Amino acid sequence: MVGGCEDAALPLGASLIWVAMPSSLLQVECYAGYRADERPVRFRFVAAPEKTFEVVEILDQWYGIGYRCFRVRAADQNLYVLRHHEGDDNWTLDSFRRSESLD
Repeated sequence: MVGGCEDAALPLGASLIWVAMPSSLLQVECYAGYRADERPVRFRFVAAPEKTFEVVEILDQWYGIGYRCFRVRAADQNLYVLRHHEGDDNWTLDSFRRSESLD
């Protein structure tokens, strides 16, 4: 896994509260096939909506309680982990990895 979108081990009786940093909030356009928001096709940062990232490949996806994650390669060849918080229908960037250029 690239990182992010992991369940944290918490001490007994502790609870986890998710808070999205404004810079990690995303607007995501999805393909809707057999279900709504089946997979992301493009995304942009809410804080910088002028740049759109086209998803060229879904590398992995996994589910947790109340969320789904997608590891994607965008047209810029970088890797992103996008998390969809299904309860409040928000998307955030969980992880980013710059592509290693062979130039």
